[in-house]
Amino acid sequence: MTQRFGTVVIGAGIGGGHVVKELRDQGYDKPIALIGSESLPPYHRPDLSKKVLVEGVDPTELGLEDEGWYADNDITTFFGTDATGLDAAAHTVELGSGEALSYEKLVLATGSIPNDLDLPGSSLDNVVTLRDADDAEAIRARFSEGANVVIIGGGWIGLEVAAAAKSNGGTVTVLLRSTPPLKSALGEKIGQYFADLHTKNGVVFRTDATTTGFSGAGTVSGVETNNGSIPADLVVVGIGAAPATQLAEEAGLALDNGVLVDEHLVSSDPDILAIGDIANAPNTLLGQRLRVEHWDNAVRQASVAAATICGRQRSYDWQPYFYTDQFDLGMEYVGHSAPDDEVVIRGDKSSGEFIAFWTRDSTVTAAMNVNVWDYGDELRALVGKDVDSARLRDESVPVGEL
Repeated sequence: MTQRFGTVVIGAGIGGGHVVKELRDQGYDKPIALIGSESLPPYHRPDLSKKVLVEGVDPTELGLEDEGWYADNDITTFFGTDATGLDAAAHTVELGSGEALSYEKLVLATGSIPNDLDLPGSSLDNVVTLRDADDAEAIRARFSEGANVVIIGGGWIGLEVAAAAKSNGGTVTVLLRSTPPLKSALGEKIGQYFADLHTKNGVVFRTDATTTGFSGAGTVSGVETNNGSIPADLVVVGIGAAPATQLAEEAGLALDNGVLVDEHLVSSDPDILAIGDIANAPNTLLGQRLRVEHWDNAVRQASVAAATICGRQRSYDWQPYFYTDQFDLGMEYVGHSAPDDEVVIRGDKSSGEFIAFWTRDSTVTAAMNVNVWDYGDELRALVGKDVDSARLRDESVPVGEL
């Protein structure tokens, strides 16, 4: 028997969790279903590489809502099961349990899937990726004093795991294709700042070793490279992720680097919306399409999707935002810069407390505050403005007056 719902949300991550909350907050009164492959209800996923890995916090403490909220708000949940089929013509979703759900509106919030290395030995125990709470707990359980931890990839996940492993006593090696890490996201100067931070804390970066496989008897003991073997008790592969679009493909939706949606997050099927990591959406503020893999984007898009379903007109019109915590560094970034944008530093970078601005033709494209707080709204307001570089550097001019 098919269960009938007004809206079905596939994906119980931070985006899907916020969609159902926003629907209720915005007055939507039809039945809602929330489907998630994890047994846990929606939780703060960014805390996996921060609170769980660094501090050992139990993932059950990270929930978006209190236990019982979903039932109290007439949200029927299907946790610990996958959506295995999507028939757009029939407006039905099939679950791995064999159940079928019908919908009037569907929201795809399926997130992204970490890229794997298809190399000899990649199926050995302790060769892992970080995507969900189970992954985070498994990684944390393998941290120990002197453990050899090898990170493949120097993106945000790779560096956050490296910092967590080192903070828990590990011997940490990060394998990179080129230096500095984060160059494609932050450019040469700030990428090198992060490299220096990690090096100062004992992390070793190597660009002279291309991974060719993994060795070990059941459990990994080494990373094999074209330049010898590197001892490894734990290997974390952090080489990016791909949008989880299998269901969208099955439904025949238009795809191009994710699910193509309009500024209201509606796909090529007017009854199917997509948000978060999988949504390739036109940002009306920036005048370009973006697919952003950061939690803030998923949360904001959840609100827009709910408004769309409720018949209101809201658009994708904000600057991208993300943050990270690594060792004694905490930072927030807002905007959308290019690696070759000019970087202007306000303050003393060597002190560990400063603001960085990215500019192109005197226009601020992004800003980042490092260990200095309460500037978020002011920095967001500066993005897109024309400001002279000398004025950006001048600490005698308050940030709010730039």
